[in-house]
Amino acid sequence: MNKTVFVTGAAGFIGSAVVRHLLDEHDDTVVNIDCLTYAGNLATIEDQLKHPRYHFEQVDIRERNSLDKLFAKYQPRAIMHLAAESHVDRSIDGPRDFIDTNIIGTYNLLEAARIYRQSLDDSDQDSFRFHHISTDEVFGSLGDEGLFTESSPYEPSSPYSASKAASDHLVRAWFETYGLPVVLSNCSNNYGPYQYPEKLIPVIISKVLNALPIPVYGSGKNVRDWLYVDDHARALVHIMNTGAKGRSYNVGGNEERNNLDVVNAVCAILDGLRPAGNHRPHAELIEYVADRPGHDFRYAIDATRIKEELGWSPQETFDSGMRKTVEWYLANQAWVNAVQEGSYDGGRLGTAKGARS
Repeated sequence: MNKTVFVTGAAGFIGSAVVRHLLDEHDDTVVNIDCLTYAGNLATIEDQLKHPRYHFEQVDIRERNSLDKLFAKYQPRAIMHLAAESHVDRSIDGPRDFIDTNIIGTYNLLEAARIYRQSLDDSDQDSFRFHHISTDEVFGSLGDEGLFTESSPYEPSSPYSASKAASDHLVRAWFETYGLPVVLSNCSNNYGPYQYPEKLIPVIISKVLNALPIPVYGSGKNVRDWLYVDDHARALVHIMNTGAKGRSYNVGGNEERNNLDVVNAVCAILDGLRPAGNHRPHAELIEYVADRPGHDFRYAIDATRIKEELGWSPQETFDSGMRKTVEWYLANQAWVNAVQEGSYDGGRLGTAKGARS
């Protein structure tokens, strides 16, 4: 059944993957709502801009009146809320934007959706969905063992994760208090094409291509579960369409790696793909730097619920997904240069003085 879906933050990394999946694999009309911050760029969805089922609205979710106008104009039946400030290091240096966008922006969207939904007939009210997309970082840090489940307690460590935890709680409250039909998801570390160049994988590639030191925080032993972005996009659309109201779903790649292993894996792929330069193997460029303040040791997702209840599982392994990612960045350096021009110089972020190490 064709419906109109709002995707907030759809000019960003994960949001653009969701747009591509909706337009390529479904019949839905997609409205991209994005204010185009430094990490949002329409070049990320350049091939979709002229699609007949695609619309773009440059709107900031912190502006409630603008959101009300969009609901009246497009009459959506689902919202996929991905718009967020998302880089932990930037949240350490400047938390205010994270509070304004991730908390106040989510509140505005919830209220706009709640009021709009009341104008629908009973059947449309029941089928309406508000899908809030969040992160495993809200759960804090794991030790050497254990996995995050949907019932794990919230213990955020950074301004970023605290702001996302707050937005998660708001979404649940709007379900419990007002009956807004919501679904939630918390994902592990995403990687893949079109990721903004400040994140780990594109940073590694950029440093290698420029024969510069590759910074590794602390000992490099911090562990993450790695999820290929197209697998995540499939999961998100599936949750929106089939997830139970009020239910949350953890989405993970079942691919735990520590940061040093990730760097070495990317370097090994580049050893085979990049013409010989001054450094080979490229891992010789690794340079250990001071750790991020409050750096969580380990995240790991238990994705049993989404597999058993909704039938989703990742298609890419770490090895296959990482090779696709590196190949894409090597072939799309013009995109990298265009999206970061004037907004990110490749320098270290997240070194606020006085922070706890």
